[in-house]
Amino acid sequence: MTEFSSSDILGTIDYIIEKIQDLKKVMLGVSVSALVLAPFAIGLSIYLMSHPMFFYLLDTKDEFGVYLSVLLGGIIVISGIWFYTGIRQYLSLSSWNKRYSNYIKKKEELDSSISREYNLDEN
Repeated sequence: MTEFSSSDILGTIDYIIEKIQDLKKVMLGVSVSALVLAPFAIGLSIYLMSHPMFFYLLDTKDEFGVYLSVLLGGIIVISGIWFYTGIRQYLSLSSWNKRYSNYIKKKEELDSSISREYNLDEN
């Protein structure tokens, strides 16, 4: 069984937290894109469904009109889910930001306290 020193464990935890912080930036981009693109897709679908030519297509083009209706309905449903997920993800990332800032602040305070207590040179 391999023994780990406490500095190895703390270093590993710091590394994992930094990687999560990098991933957070990507997830924030996905969240913002969901908050922008989903309402756009919903608005465009509603506009197309409320356009007078849409009803003309439903009447004259039997199968195409049905497929178009199903497609636009699917876009609205999926975009609504994507929008809801984007909002939840954004709120989750905001709370992570606060906790991460507190973690960094406490870590720096602890490092500084240990350095002062043992007269260690800060590099």
